[in-house]
Amino acid sequence: MSIKPANLSDPAVRAFVSAVNSHDRDRFMSLLAPGATMSDDGSDRDLDEWIDREIFSSHGHLEVDKETSGGRALVARYRNDTWGEMRTRWTFTVADDGRISRFETGQA
Repeated sequence: MSIKPANLSDPAVRAFVSAVNSHDRDRFMSLLAPGATMSDDGSDRDLDEWIDREIFSSHGHLEVDKETSGGRALVARYRNDTWGEMRTRWTFTVADDGRISRFETGQA
């Protein structure tokens, strides 16, 4: 059974999942700290290019199955129009101002 985004423990991660699932790019970008970085399957990627390709142009959606590390690590079923559905892991680094400075994802 999945965890509803509203029930996720960490406020920044909760907002991140909600922005992804509502396809709200402006809200998503407002959650990221200046200079935020990300990696996919262990390789750093260009953040803007990756989120456009993997989330927004392909209708990405997260169904969270498990959270650990105070809500800053997730195991989720991620689906988009390009790849279909896959089991993924997500970890988040949240800056002092509450914005996400880095996230890492990959297959779980």
